[in-house]
Amino acid sequence: MHNQTNKSFLVLGVVLFTLMLSSIKGFAMRIGFGRRASEMSRPLLRVHSSSLGAEGLRRLKVKQILESGEDLVGKETVIKGWVRTLRDQKQFAFIAVNDGSSLTDIQAVAQSEIATYEELKKFTTGAAVEITGKIVLSQGKGQKYEVQADSLKLIGDCPADTYPLQKKRHSQEFLRGIAHIRPRTNTISAVSRVRSALAFATHKFFQEECGFVYLQSPIITASDCEGAGEMFRVTTLPIDTPEKLPLTKEGDKKTKKTDFSEDFFGKPAYLTVSGQLSGETYASALGDIYTFGPTFRAENSQTTRHLAEFHMIEPEMAFSDLFDTMNNAESYVKYVVQHALDKCPEDISFFEFFFEKSLKERLKKLVDEPFVRLPYKDAILLLQAEIKKDPSKWQYPDVEFGTDLATEHEKWLAETKFKSCVFVHNYPRNIKAFYMRDSDNTQYQGESTSDNDGRTVDAFDLLVPGVGELIGGSQREERYHVLTKKMKEFNLDEEDYWWYLDLRRYGSVPHSGYGLGFERLVCYVTAIENIREAIAYPRYPGSAEF
Repeated sequence: MHNQTNKSFLVLGVVLFTLMLSSIKGFAMRIGFGRRASEMSRPLLRVHSSSLGAEGLRRLKVKQILESGEDLVGKETVIKGWVRTLRDQKQFAFIAVNDGSSLTDIQAVAQSEIATYEELKKFTTGAAVEITGKIVLSQGKGQKYEVQADSLKLIGDCPADTYPLQKKRHSQEFLRGIAHIRPRTNTISAVSRVRSALAFATHKFFQEECGFVYLQSPIITASDCEGAGEMFRVTTLPIDTPEKLPLTKEGDKKTKKTDFSEDFFGKPAYLTVSGQLSGETYASALGDIYTFGPTFRAENSQTTRHLAEFHMIEPEMAFSDLFDTMNNAESYVKYVVQHALDKCPEDISFFEFFFEKSLKERLKKLVDEPFVRLPYKDAILLLQAEIKKDPSKWQYPDVEFGTDLATEHEKWLAETKFKSCVFVHNYPRNIKAFYMRDSDNTQYQGESTSDNDGRTVDAFDLLVPGVGELIGGSQREERYHVLTKKMKEFNLDEEDYWWYLDLRRYGSVPHSGYGLGFERLVCYVTAIENIREAIAYPRYPGSAEF
C-alpha cells in the first residue's frame, strides 16, 4: 500500500516537474532566451490579436518584409494597411499596400481563382485591407519581394468619389486643410518617420551618451522666461461675460483691472515659452538635465519659420561655461543627424530627390566637419564688408554692433561665407534675455571674444545652412547681485522669480544651457521649407483646427 502511494506521488511529481519546465521554457522564449543565434539579430515581435490574420498567421509590417533576407521567401504571412493603387486585370490583380512603416508599398498579386477574389470589387484607393499570402521574389522591377495572395479581406471601405487624396500632386497648403488625412501622403509620412527617429535619438544622446536626467517641466507657468511678453494666458475667469469679471478695488471704473487673485491659480498664468528656468533648478541638484516638450508663443507671425505651438529641447548643465555648452550642442546635432541618416535612408533619399538634390552631402558634411566659432563682433565686421559691396541686395543693409541679426544675415554667414554650421557667440547684452551672464573678458583660442566694458553676454546662436538659427544658448547668470540688477532693467518683478533667485542664494554654481527648436531641426534634416509640415497639427495665427 505504501509502495503504491509512493509510486503515485512519484508519477505526480514527474508530471508537475515536466509542466513546470514547459512553463519556464515558454516564458524564456517569450522574453528572448532560447532563441537561436541567427534569430537574435532580429527584433522579437510581441504578437497580439490585431497582429494575427484570420488563419492565426503572424502579421508582418511592410518594412520588415522589404528589409528582410530571403529566409522569409515562401513563408505565409498577413499584411494589413491601406490601398495605394489597384490594377485589376480580370484574371489577376496588382494591389499596392502601405501600412506607414515604410515609404515603399508592397505589392500583392491576387489570382482570380482564389475564393475571396470577389472582395476585390470593394477595394479602392485609401481602403483598409487585410491580405493573407505567401512572400515570394518579385517578378517586377523596383521591388525585391511581393505577396502572392491567398485571401483578400476589406477592413474599412473608402468611397472613391469623396476621398480627398486623388492621383495627383496636392499642394501642402491644401493638405493642411485635411491634416487628419495628410499623414497618408509620402511627404508627411516620411517627415513623421524622420521626426520620430530624431526624437528617439535625442533621448538616446542625452541619457546614454551624456548621462543626463530627463525632466518634464511644467506647461503652465507664471514666469515669462524670455521677458518678451508674447504668452498665451490661461484662465477660468468668465471672459464671455465681462460684467462678471472680478476687478481690483483700486481706481475708478475706467482704471480698474482684472483681479487675477480670483482666478484658478490665484495669479496670472500662461502657457510656457520655455522649460529653461525649471531646468536650471534641477540642474542645480542633479547636475545635468534636459527637457523635451511643448512650448507656446503668442507671436503674430505668418512666416515659414514660426509656430505658435512647438517643441523645445533644453539641456541645462551645472559647472559648465559658454564653450562647454557649444561643444555639447555640436555633439548633439551631429549625433541625431547621423542617427537619421542611419535609420531613415529611404526617407532621406526621398527628400533628396524631391526637395534638395544635395541633401545627403549637406547632412554628411555637418556630421564630419567641425562647426565654426565666430565672435559676434567679428560677424558684424564680415557683414559690413560684404554689404558695402552692394547694399541694394540686402533687405536690412544697416548692420552695426548691437544689431539683432536677421535671417538673411544668418544665412549669408552659414551658407555663403563659411558654408558650414556657425556658432556666433558673445552677443550684445541689450538684445538678449535677462538670465544670460554678463561677459567677462572672455578668451577663446588666445583671443578676446567680448568687450571688456560689459556690453556683451556669454550667449550664442547656432546658424545652419538652409534654416538660419537652429539653437540659442548661453551661460546663465549665477551671481545674485548681477541678476537682480538685470531684472530691474528688464522690468521683472523679483517676487515672481523668488524661487529662481534662491538658486543664486544657496550653492550657486556656473551653469549653462541651450534651447533647440525641434521642428526647425526636422526642417533642416528633411529639407522641407515650411515649418508647418514639420509637426502633425500646426498652430499659427488664425489656425487651430483638429
